[in-house]
Amino acid sequence: MDDSSLRPRHALSQNFLADVEVLERILEAAAPSPGDRILEIGPGLGILTGGLLGAGAAVTAVELDSRLAARLGERFGAELQAGRAEGSVDQAPGSLRLIEGDALDQDLVHLVPPPYDVVANLPYHITSPILHALLGEEPRPRRLVLMVQREVAERIAARPGAMSYLSVFVQYHAAARVLFRVSREAFEPAPEVESAVIELEPQNGSGRGRVALDPEQEDDFWRLVQAGFRERRKMLRNVLARQLPVDEPRLQAALESAGIAPDRRPQTLAVEEWIALHRALRP
Repeated sequence: MDDSSLRPRHALSQNFLADVEVLERILEAAAPSPGDRILEIGPGLGILTGGLLGAGAAVTAVELDSRLAARLGERFGAELQAGRAEGSVDQAPGSLRLIEGDALDQDLVHLVPPPYDVVANLPYHITSPILHALLGEEPRPRRLVLMVQREVAERIAARPGAMSYLSVFVQYHAAARVLFRVSREAFEPAPEVESAVIELEPQNGSGRGRVALDPEQEDDFWRLVQAGFRERRKMLRNVLARQLPVDEPRLQAALESAGIAPDRRPQTLAVEEWIALHRALRP
């Protein structure tokens, strides 16, 4: 990059995608159609933004860095003008709405009218809170195609035996899969970690044939899951007895009712088993 004022800022997890083949694979996975509403978080220099606009999508992009927001304004002046002309609700195909600010300060699920998709190369240090913001309440995106750190991608899509709190949270709300890995050399400058592109398809807690919890039950459910993962390598009968205000006989009975052996570890439980345990523990 020849403009020293646009040197990536490590504190903002800025590593700019520079590989056109990777860009094409992301666009193929996202499959934007003319008029599709798309939310992009962290557009950076606009390589993905340009691809989405070129496909005719109506893009809303959130950029924290004022230097990059200014560059995006210069690069996509006509598209921004089209976005302003149509307004924020009926955004024209191929138009751009640019929001300069911290994505964590935005009401993300209300920035774009539904139905909408999220396509983004997420700043890696805010991946978890962004996923909580996008999946934790309605209206959820129709679909998300995201570049994230490879280890995080694998944790999100983990199977029982390697689950984490993030795995349970995402998989409760969405079907998750890793689409492909991305090498360090695809970025400028090359980051210290590998990346991966994931696809999430929200399912409102009722995927794979399970019945979703009522909204008022979800707070208790997440307290249970958090309690389990505070000591993720300990046996459930021990960690939950320490972390929850539940006596041992009641806990033992709940585990038996849910079909969960008391000596299993939290990372071995599937989402459905956590739901079954939560229901067994309810008064």
